[in-house]
Amino acid sequence: MQHKEGYVTHSLDHGIATIEFFHPASNSLPAAILNDLAKTINDIGIDDRVKVIVLKSGGDKVFCSGASFDELMAIQTEAEGLKFFSGFAHVINAMRRCHKLIIARVQGKAVGGGVGLIAAADYAIANDASAIKLSELAVGIGPFVVGPAVEKKVGPSAFSQLAIDATEWRSAEWAKRNRLYAEVHSSTHEVDDAVAKLANKLAHSNPAAMSELKKIFWKGTEDWDKLLPERAAISGRLVLSDFTRNAINQFKKKN
Repeated sequence: MQHKEGYVTHSLDHGIATIEFFHPASNSLPAAILNDLAKTINDIGIDDRVKVIVLKSGGDKVFCSGASFDELMAIQTEAEGLKFFSGFAHVINAMRRCHKLIIARVQGKAVGGGVGLIAAADYAIANDASAIKLSELAVGIGPFVVGPAVEKKVGPSAFSQLAIDATEWRSAEWAKRNRLYAEVHSSTHEVDDAVAKLANKLAHSNPAAMSELKKIFWKGTEDWDKLLPERAAISGRLVLSDFTRNAINQFKKKN
């Protein structure tokens, strides 16, 4: 799905579905990209030809910089805020409900919603430049929508560190120690080799067994269809504050 700026594409090769998203603003996630990601994951999740999914982003420096600041600044009402942040909820819920195992291929830094995408994957393979940060509190919001996925993957202590110290980058090794990344490699080439090796193994595994494993991995998240939209409403309200408007404007001036 091509947009004026950015895209979401997917391909299928020998049972391996690859979903790629891209946006020229450091792979940020405007509403159109979020909507297409959720729809693509939902559609591929029920395609019997697909055995495993690889989620990746375009470019070679940043995996995902999270929410689009331009769209955040355009929000004028709580209803608009809810609609925007619900985009992240839809993607995370699509990933957890998907019957296929999802491998995240991480080639660079991830911020905010990008960390949420990685956490919602079932297995993440990254290079050593893939530092992470939950920057939401620094702009007056908070990682409310992605929080459940991140906390489930890294645990309450590591999640609170990320959420509270919102300007501090954590290294890829930190992310691996805290279980966000399953593997960290020294180059993107090595990441691609590792992703291909695992995806090929899974493409030849029993689909029914993998589907049952996925249910076990995500047991206890059945309330997220309600929880994540509720969290989106919190972010949608806070994004209207003067604090957030000023913080985003200051950030944009620096960049």
